[in-house]
Amino acid sequence: MVRMETPICDFGQAAIDFELLGVDGRRWNLQECRGENGLLVMFICNHCPYVKAIRDRLVRDTRELLDYGIKSVAIMANDTAEYEEDSFENMQRIAAELDFPFPYLYDESQAIAQAYGAVCTPDFFGYNQDLQLQYRGRLDASRKEAAPEDARRELFEAMVQVARTGQGPQQQVPSMGCSIKWKAA
Repeated sequence: MVRMETPICDFGQAAIDFELLGVDGRRWNLQECRGENGLLVMFICNHCPYVKAIRDRLVRDTRELLDYGIKSVAIMANDTAEYEEDSFENMQRIAAELDFPFPYLYDESQAIAQAYGAVCTPDFFGYNQDLQLQYRGRLDASRKEAAPEDARRELFEAMVQVARTGQGPQQQVPSMGCSIKWKAA
């Protein structure tokens, strides 16, 4: 497991379209996932301790962001041949257990993760209503363990700002997590 950090937000970069299979058995694209005020694209997986540490908060925050017109989508792009815990069946199980309020999609070819420039799990891309990138930071101060309950909700606050103003905060702390598990060439 290699720890990675996300790069600085490339403000205004356009969201990249996709068509991926969801754990619900249907195919989803960018337009079907977007909210009236924006979209949070998240690269996550099942096995990463950084993701496990924030799953409950991620569900809470994405559910609350719906009230602000921000929808979310999670994409899993890891090599499942090497990481069985990230299999499609386990994706379905985790999504059901945690009652994900967003589509959980499988990027089997890894082409979408590569196109977005995803580097780790979790990796967050927050877009405004025009699908222009405004946030590329962390959820909160959590690492491999959850941050204290009173930790600042950085991603939530940023996406509320995006919903209200169309602009993300200028100061963003990079997300950190396990590297994307790329398939051997």
